Amino acid sequence: MKKYLLEILMFSAYALFAASWVSGAILTPAIQSSFGEEGFANATWGSNVITIAKIVGNLAAAALLMRLGAKRAFALAIVLIAAGGFGALADSYAAWLMSRLALGLGGALAIVYFAPVVLHYFSAEERPMINGINAAAFNTGNLLALLSTGTLAALLGSWQSVVALYGVMVLALGVLWWLSAENFSLSGGADKPQEKYGLKEGVRESFNWWLPLAYCGVLFCYISVFALFPLIDGFAVASSHLSAVMIAAGMVGTVAGIIVTKRFPLRLPVLRYSGLALVIFAAIMLVSREPIIAYAAAAMAGFCMFLPMTALVTLPQELPGMTPGRITVTFAMFWSISYGVETVLMYGAGLLADMSGEPATAAYFAVACSASLFVFSFLLPESGKKASATDQTLEAENATA
Repeated sequence: MKKYLLEILMFSAYALFAASWVSGAILTPAIQSSFGEEGFANATWGSNVITIAKIVGNLAAAALLMRLGAKRAFALAIVLIAAGGFGALADSYAAWLMSRLALGLGGALAIVYFAPVVLHYFSAEERPMINGINAAAFNTGNLLALLSTGTLAALLGSWQSVVALYGVMVLALGVLWWLSAENFSLSGGADKPQEKYGLKEGVRESFNWWLPLAYCGVLFCYISVFALFPLIDGFAVASSHLSAVMIAAGMVGTVAGIIVTKRFPLRLPVLRYSGLALVIFAAIMLVSREPIIAYAAAAMAGFCMFLPMTALVTLPQELPGMTPGRITVTFAMFWSISYGVETVLMYGAGLLADMSGEPATAAYFAVACSASLFVFSFLLPESGKKASATDQTLEAENATA
């Protein structure tokens, strides 16, 4: 069916965006060398411009969807992701960074457009599964890059070939999307008038602020595992091993999150207790001096980090009066605010480490910030409904039949 084809194309495009981002980070030494650049601060710009682009692109996503329609808007996102492949032709480090900027803009648009497409094409019963799968797209691309970048660079002979390969693959997805996709009403039905609901209206709703503030600390903790923890000595095991364990456990947590969201009617308890467990296990991971305990805690922290993602993404879709247009604004604000706050927190962690003279302080700060999901869950509305006694009786009778 068409909706499943569109879902596969969207998932694949965002996974390849993640793979292109991460592979570029892995190949940074070779990329810097080819342009005669050096220095750690210079090296971070490859990822920093993508983060900046995501903040800007997320905010622009809603306006572009209203103006272009779903088909052309996501096609634009795919073209921008594919433009990251032009970095292979860059003749200067500045030109390379511009290709990363285009890549980031495309990724920013793509992740926002998941929500309206899912809301339009999939039923309420199907959405938890699809939302959970989409939540795993970045980790899938991340894992793909970690496992294949070195091999691809060796086989193809240069970093340029790897970058170009990702661009070509994404462009092929773009052709399939253009041939398969269609525009649809953003007001929730073809017979309904076009609703005026943009960022101006979105910023007036407190929910659109509480949702990203709940997630920003978790995002900061997740990115810290890859960007911050490797700079810190003193863990019970190598930080790279902790990262790998958390990614693997996160994939399992995503699957568990889909199951929990489909079977359990309420969303807030999942967010609240997963957020609390994340803080506890991540803290144990940092303070433990026993490798086995550190590994186990890292696995549980990764599991709890991704367990609530399906519920978190599904919750806004279940709110009364939600339409594809409204959900686009909600997630445009969600990702923009989340990445904006995460960027500030990451800079604050660096300052904290410099001021204290203890890099590990930054890691403790990241773990403390992950409590945002637990804290702000008390300000979010509950979109799920408890099953009535009649429903429970019918379920029990069906189970025994």
